Amino acid sequence: MGNARWDDEYDVVVAGSGAGAMAGALAAASGGLRTAVLEKTALLGGTSAYSGSAIWLPGTRVQERAGLGDSAESARAYLRALLGDAEEERREAFLATAPELVEFLEKDPAIEFRFQAFPDYFDAPGRLDMGRSFVPPELPVEELGDLAGLVRPPVDRDRAGRGHASKPMAQGRSLIGRLLLALTATGNGVVRTETPLTGLIVEDGRVVGVEAGSLRLRAARGVLLAAGGFESSVALREAGGVHGDANWTMAPDGANTGDAIEAAVRIGASTGLLDQAWYCPGLLTPDGRPAFTLGFRGGLIVDGSGRRFANESLPYDRMGRRMAAAQGPFHLVFDARSGGLPAISVPPLAPDDQVASGHWVQAGTLDELAGRIDLSPDALTSTVERFNGFAEKGVDQDFHRGEDPYDRYFSGGRPCVVAVGQPPFYAAEVVLSDLGTKGGLRTDPDGRVLDGTDRPIPGLYAAGNTSASFTGPVYPGPGIPIGSAMAFAYRAVQDITRNSP
Repeated sequence: MGNARWDDEYDVVVAGSGAGAMAGALAAASGGLRTAVLEKTALLGGTSAYSGSAIWLPGTRVQERAGLGDSAESARAYLRALLGDAEEERREAFLATAPELVEFLEKDPAIEFRFQAFPDYFDAPGRLDMGRSFVPPELPVEELGDLAGLVRPPVDRDRAGRGHASKPMAQGRSLIGRLLLALTATGNGVVRTETPLTGLIVEDGRVVGVEAGSLRLRAARGVLLAAGGFESSVALREAGGVHGDANWTMAPDGANTGDAIEAAVRIGASTGLLDQAWYCPGLLTPDGRPAFTLGFRGGLIVDGSGRRFANESLPYDRMGRRMAAAQGPFHLVFDARSGGLPAISVPPLAPDDQVASGHWVQAGTLDELAGRIDLSPDALTSTVERFNGFAEKGVDQDFHRGEDPYDRYFSGGRPCVVAVGQPPFYAAEVVLSDLGTKGGLRTDPDGRVLDGTDRPIPGLYAAGNTSASFTGPVYPGPGIPIGSAMAFAYRAVQDITRNSP
């Protein structure tokens, strides 16, 4: 095939630029493969850049350094308790790869990790109450130099069209920045922003390149699709039956519309879990977009009947699924005692702006508050009085809030059930948001995309939210979306290296 047929040629083309995509690109480029990263938008990192950057990769030297006593065996017991026998091959591949991947990444001078306490999400055998996930340390902006402008800023600054502040990049920005530094240092990595993947090129049954708008880019050894899910697509969400609204996702504007998934389906790829997402409560902001909300340490959430329906302090995906099963609209009711929002929100919220926008309602009495949010005053008052009774006793007899280590983690060990009785009272509108969909292309333990007969499509791989998660409808712990994306992208590149034509 002559050069005239291609606008450029690479060994590996990676679609997407989140943590999984960048880890896969780094693995390929470090192995001497000329690698291109294609990013649909003008900025790198996707939802990974917005994240707290927790990485759930069990049994690695990071946990060993922290003296956690973690192991692949305890993580296996935990995952088996949650998932049963489902996806056993991919689960074992994930567990086997975690230590090797971390060792590979930390060999690079740009990349390091440290343990950060954050409890696993379920009370099950193998759980670590302080968690097993880890994060990268902050990254001074000056270390990135001119590359800093490529990394997606924090969600509040990004939505406002502003770049990074002068302070060090933290959390997800640090992770993407470090991977970008490492990739650039190999001399084999090329990043092409504003280059959306629009199709896959197949010759003799093998994927040999991609279409990116008018461009035809050769991928002599393989294509890795790690471009996020389809949470921003109204049509794909409706077709799959994903709860919530495309306007309520935490995905960056213009990203995660399922292009890579649809391109693979057009050449015969099969899909799974298309009704699933990584759910979370969201508080609407003045621009109508959600703020990812977690770690409730006060207040109570009521449904459309004015009654509680769950432990508000549940891990966010579990709370989101309770919301999906309940009947809204939903409101977080709290009082002046909280001194502002009794939870963590990303981005942070200014109470005055929230009240001015109408997404938070303020009132002097519960009856007045109920009237302003179209709830029965009797129902809301009865609910709050019952909740306050639990606060006085120190026991939530309805939903056991405050009994789990996860609940107590965010309250600093203090009670999570705190009476709501000091005016003014507030009701904050809560919607079912998500951190992305988790259904997509079906893959094998090496990230190879499968067709409708469970056969791998030669030359095509997928990881992260472009693929169907091996955890199914379960979100086991903080950082498993990023950890599993990185692990299967790394495995995909290993397979590309072993089996390239």
